[in-house]
Amino acid sequence: MNIIRKFFFISLILSMMLFGVHHGLAQPKPLTNPPTITHSYATEKGYFGSIWKVYLSAEDPDGDMLKIAITVDQLGYGHYPTDWVYLKPNQQKQFKGYLQWNTFSSKTHFLREWTQITIKISIFDKAGNESNIVVFPFEFVSGRPQSIHPPAPFDQGDISRLGHITIDLYETTIMGGDGNII
Repeated sequence: MNIIRKFFFISLILSMMLFGVHHGLAQPKPLTNPPTITHSYATEKGYFGSIWKVYLSAEDPDGDMLKIAITVDQLGYGHYPTDWVYLKPNQQKQFKGYLQWNTFSSKTHFLREWTQITIKISIFDKAGNESNIVVFPFEFVSGRPQSIHPPAPFDQGDISRLGHITIDLYETTIMGGDGNII
């Protein structure tokens, strides 16, 4: 009986240490406000190799926006890893600008016409709060589309580049079943 009590007592202490340490280290999340993407715009079609601009304006009442998250899903391929663009200190309270994506890819020399991708963009602040998510469908077409001027508020004043999107796309028709280029 004495051995059972010792075993129970040791198990109880170990359980308290494991669960107590976990709860003791948890810090309450500070009460902060998430950033908000207030306006966004991007064209829906373009040719492979073109420069594509995604226009964004955002604000954060706490003034602690840290980074922009860009995810891409490609029909026939799947999900690419998240790309991050870090904001400059003067952009952490509010900004208006564009993300530039040079759609050339080091993974392929072409993309088929009608290749479709979907881009999702959100902003994270220093506390880990995420903004609303904006979604942009995009389709690769042949030829050179006409120059398109962005709508308000991106047609007024100086619009600065926030950073580059650095995701390299794959052409799914030249990939093998294992995901490697043939």
